[in-house]
Amino acid sequence: MKIENDLILRAARGESVERTPVWMMRQAGRILPEYREVRSKLSGFIELVETPELAAEVTLQPVHLLGVDAAIIFSDILVIPQAMGCAYQMIEQKGPWFENTIRSQADLKSLHIADPASDLAFVTDAIRIAKKELNNRVPLIGFAGAPWTIMAYMTEGSGSKTFSVARKILYTEPAFAHKLLGMITESTIAYLKAQVEAGADMLQIFDSWAGILSPALYEEFSLPYIKQICEAIDEVPVTVFAKGAFFARELLGKLPCRTIGLDWNMDILESRKLLGPDKTLQGNLDPCLLYADHETIRNSTIEMLKAFGPNKHIANLGHGVYPDTDPDSVRVFIETVKTYRHS
Repeated sequence: MKIENDLILRAARGESVERTPVWMMRQAGRILPEYREVRSKLSGFIELVETPELAAEVTLQPVHLLGVDAAIIFSDILVIPQAMGCAYQMIEQKGPWFENTIRSQADLKSLHIADPASDLAFVTDAIRIAKKELNNRVPLIGFAGAPWTIMAYMTEGSGSKTFSVARKILYTEPAFAHKLLGMITESTIAYLKAQVEAGADMLQIFDSWAGILSPALYEEFSLPYIKQICEAIDEVPVTVFAKGAFFARELLGKLPCRTIGLDWNMDILESRKLLGPDKTLQGNLDPCLLYADHETIRNSTIEMLKAFGPNKHIANLGHGVYPDTDPDSVRVFIETVKTYRHS
């Protein structure tokens, strides 16, 4: 059946659209009281991710409550290391923590290539439920972390401002790094294909820690693996969001994907020039702008829309929406995009 509102899919494919489609990274989350109510009944974040009915419920909340043009499945990029045998915990106020890190060839023996059917069925089940509940109202986005970003957590053992342990490995143990990245990539391709089979209409690859690598390291240890994933997924449009990788925009433009996400530090016109005319661009309002008064949000959103132009643009923030953002301010952003028409 045809999706009623397929703006985001048409924009990703580079087709003309009546208006710019809009959604937000982290739209299903703590900005919504309804999300906090669901979460309050559970032991924590991971339980919510691993309970398909509840993950589907919070996936749909932004569609119903905010009017976004797409849902994104509620999950976590770190389900991949967990599925490979590297378990993690989510510590309140601190973030992810891995009891056992992967830092040597010997540690690789504890890992296996993830099998979506047995290791990640809770995600594909959540997608099937959400897809059914959406009833073809808007598309459903699936996602995964880029291999370098996943490796950074598996080797560092937690979040970090520098990921110096992970980066050290790239210099001192490159063969090990490539082996681990290859395993993550193989697992991720199988996982994303399973998401598409379950009903995902579009996919996004999050390279959250792209910006902490030098251009040379990024070109060797991240881009080839993202390219491999993009080449393997030809069923649905794929978006690559490489946070902080301003230095790699020309190379990102050569990836076999439909859309490149821009963070808020990337100039729109410069990015279009570097990425080329064929890519759809996604982004890139500064999430902190949503703390401003409503008039400022409207004016800044319109400026952004004018800079991107009428086609090959999916409106979004330049990173995930911050958890203490007022939902009414979010609605102003979304409604401004939905009512704006390019002259």
